Parts: sequence; C-alpha cells; structure tokens
Amino acid sequence: MNPYRKRFDAMTPFPFECVYKDTKSAQNELPDHFHDWYELVYIYSGRGTFFIDQTIYDAAPGDIFLIPGNTIHRSFPDPEDPKTSTALFFNASLVHSPPLGDSFSYLRCFEQAKRRKAYKLLAAEAADKQQIIAFIDHIHAEESDKLPGYRQAVLLHLQQILLLLGRTLNPSEEEQTLSTTAPGWMTATLAYIDGHPSSPLGLSQLAKRASVTPAHFSRVFKKLTGMNVTEYVTTKRIIRAKELLVESDANIAGIAEQCGFESLPHFHRMFKKLTGTTPSHYKRNE
Repeated sequence: MNPYRKRFDAMTPFPFECVYKDTKSAQNELPDHFHDWYELVYIYSGRGTFFIDQTIYDAAPGDIFLIPGNTIHRSFPDPEDPKTSTALFFNASLVHSPPLGDSFSYLRCFEQAKRRKAYKLLAAEAADKQQIIAFIDHIHAEESDKLPGYRQAVLLHLQQILLLLGRTLNPSEEEQTLSTTAPGWMTATLAYIDGHPSSPLGLSQLAKRASVTPAHFSRVFKKLTGMNVTEYVTTKRIIRAKELLVESDANIAGIAEQCGFESLPHFHRMFKKLTGTTPSHYKRNE
C-alpha cells in the first residue's frame, strides 16, 4: 500500500472541509495519509486506535485529535465497535489573523501538539466538549443550508473551536497514553527514524536495532502503522525535505543528501510521487 496523500484544492477560495459524523470501518477508512492541511478529529462513539507521527493512541468517545499539516497518520477502527467521528480539515491560511497586540495564534493547540509530539487531548471538561460538539453542529448546519454568509459563519465557528482549544486543552504528560498493543521497541524505532533521517533505515538495520527478527519487525510495523518500513521512511524523509525547502537556504541536492536519499533523481521522483509537485516548484511557491 502506498502512502496516500489526501488531495485538497490548493486554489479554492475557502480552504475548509468537514466530514461530519462519519462511521469508519476497516473497509472505508482512508489508507495511511498525510496532507498540507490541518485536521481536527472529535470522537463521538466507538473505539479504535490512531497512529500519528511516531505515536500510537487508543481512541475512545470524547477524545480529540489534533493533526498538524504534513503529519503521517492513520486511523484503525475497532471491527466490533467502529468509531463515529467528525473531521475538520483546513489550510493554515484560513485562520491567520493580525496579532492584535498579543502572541495568540489560532494554531496554538496544533503548534503545541507538534512541539510535544502529543496529538491526543483528554482534558476537556464536559462543558467544553459540549461547546465543541455544538460548534461542529453549527458548521454542519451552515454548510447544509448555504445561507448568505455561510462561509463566514463556518470560519467563525472554527475559530471558536480553536480559541477554546488554545485556551483550555493543553495536553499533559500523563494524558499521552500509548496503545497497549505497541511494544517498547516499536516506539523506540519510530523515534529513531524521526531523529535520524539520513541514517541507513532499512528493514534489516532497524530490526537489528530492535533486537527482533526482520520478519517479526515487518509484521508488527505494518500492523501498527499500516505501512511497510520503506513507505514510512520515504514519507518521513519527504516531510523533512519539505520543511528544509521552506526553512533553509540549502540547495536541493544538499537537502536530498540531508534527508537520506541515495541520489538526486531518486529524491525528485519520490518527492513528485508523494506531493504532486517538484522540489523546486514547492520551494518557489511556499
């Protein structure tokens, strides 16, 4: 299975999408995917697991997941009790606002999640959760009715959700509980891959580091992430390359080397496959 890049219209004047109260099964769940837009998921009922970046989480009713742009993630519904959830997708440009004399950002909760690598929130009081549910319901109603100004109303409700999360839902260390199905060597491997993009990261090398057989490593890795090792490592390297293309002055060849690609043509080929554009085009337009 190739990593799936969920496609959004980059030219749309209103970069927002709501998938409302969708019940996921193993058959209709999206494959492993990443995208440029931010994603907020609220779980109403059911159970399952989420793989986000390098962490595996249990998912239960009332949980909120914050997934920044360009983050590998995959949802696994419980076959006996599949999750029902709403997912809100939006481009960061939609919620950029003037500083207004303070440092608050509507993306604060996502920025904190990415910084701490903690993407699951549990701390909402019942009243906060009810407010979030109400805002989501308002968004769905506005998109259904399409009255004049409905997009402005959707944006206001999205901003209210992000304001509430930015103020009150700060994840603490004890809340970041891994799924009991993830062995310690697996979480250590994911952290190692994240921190060593230019190192040899083949199946045999990683299995040796984890002190397990390659066959066992491959089976568990695919079960818990939904991806094989090569797919996962390549996608992580491309995500890192996208960051360097925007943040650094290094040339494309140097970035390819920093991210562990064996040759510049291979880097170009993988970058185009996973992002839909070339490294040079991405650098010029971001």
